[in-house]
Amino acid sequence: MNNQLIRTVEKYNMLKNGDSVIVALSGGADSVALLDALNSIKEKYNLTLYAVHINHGLRGEESLRDENFCKSLCNKYVVKLFVRHENVSELAKKYKISEELCGRNVRYSVFEELSKQLSAKVATAHTASDNAETLLFNITRGASLGGISAIPPVREYIIRPLIECTRAQIEQYCSEKNLQFVTDSTNLTDDYTRNKIRHNVIPALKEINPAFENSALRLTENAREISDFLSVMTDKAISESKCEYGYDCKTLFSNHNAIVKNAVAVLCRRCADFTAEQRHIELIIDIMKNGGAVNLTEKCSAVSKQGILRFVFNEEENQLEEIKLCENTEFEYCGKTYRVTKDNSDKENKNSVNADFLNKNAVFRTRQSKDMFTYPKRKVTKPLRKVMNELKIPSEQRDNSVVLAVDNIILWCEGVGVSAQGTAYNSENALKIEISFSDK
Repeated sequence: MNNQLIRTVEKYNMLKNGDSVIVALSGGADSVALLDALNSIKEKYNLTLYAVHINHGLRGEESLRDENFCKSLCNKYVVKLFVRHENVSELAKKYKISEELCGRNVRYSVFEELSKQLSAKVATAHTASDNAETLLFNITRGASLGGISAIPPVREYIIRPLIECTRAQIEQYCSEKNLQFVTDSTNLTDDYTRNKIRHNVIPALKEINPAFENSALRLTENAREISDFLSVMTDKAISESKCEYGYDCKTLFSNHNAIVKNAVAVLCRRCADFTAEQRHIELIIDIMKNGGAVNLTEKCSAVSKQGILRFVFNEEENQLEEIKLCENTEFEYCGKTYRVTKDNSDKENKNSVNADFLNKNAVFRTRQSKDMFTYPKRKVTKPLRKVMNELKIPSEQRDNSVVLAVDNIILWCEGVGVSAQGTAYNSENALKIEISFSDK
């Protein structure tokens, strides 16, 4: 098993010379084998080893037995052990989640904390058998490509050196080295979904293919490679389709359908903090072709108009009170900061206005129904509403666009630029209007 572990470590570049590694130690066969194996190669990689045991408080005396076993084991290996006690049952009730999920959340929270504290990697004892069970578990829930990838060998500070070893190999290793371990009684029942897969489904599949766990390992590795490639192509497609007010649908559709679907899912996560299911993805692709909107949450919708996909939040914004134009005006509105500065660096800048309006009752405000805008080059005057429509400014952004105006004459409009009346013909007499996203 040690040879397999070293091959896995080298294959995925898990360890570097001088690394500190925290072993996630439950006291079970897998984690005991992992601690022993890493201890046997610590000189090869000049490792500093630690261990962490988390007592979930779910099994009474048995939990205490496991904790004491881990303490004795770490004394034997001269490895510093960190022990944490968490009332998983109470936490699961508080957050209204299963004890199984809550226990996992607790473990990884502790792992992250210790990893930062010790500047160390965390080694978990996940095996090829765990990987196969996770694959089947994800398939039963309707897995995406990411779900078929199952358990990654490396994820940020987490490493899994036993991921290519089966549970049978682990048990043989413990037997050959006479390693003692404890057994979690909950693993012997079918109360948890994973246990049902472990005790009933896996044995049936191994009757068909005794090497099923290795076959599953190859499948998940291939899925991860494809998923990584798809992610790269998706990021490229999203970057190329990005436009001023959202994402150009035509550009997105120039990609393979798999990239389009993945891009929609990624945009939902990035822009709306929403995990899209297949039905949401299909609905969004439909509106990208035909126009329309899809409600994602109570506050956010995906909207497609004029060939542009964007994500619209339905929160009501406070009305902007009129703000008089001054040389150093600065204010915040709708999550953005607006700043006026004396600037003569670029007389062609469409956000530079004539400083003569400092004393002519020019004010910043939002759009009004009678506002008129004159194009600076064509000298054609139109209602601001029509100008915004011609420039394909999203309808939901128009009412929140800031303008600089004298009465209903627009000098400058956010997203449109300076008008004929507001143009600074002398660069020495220009005021630049800068817009940035607020830190709030």
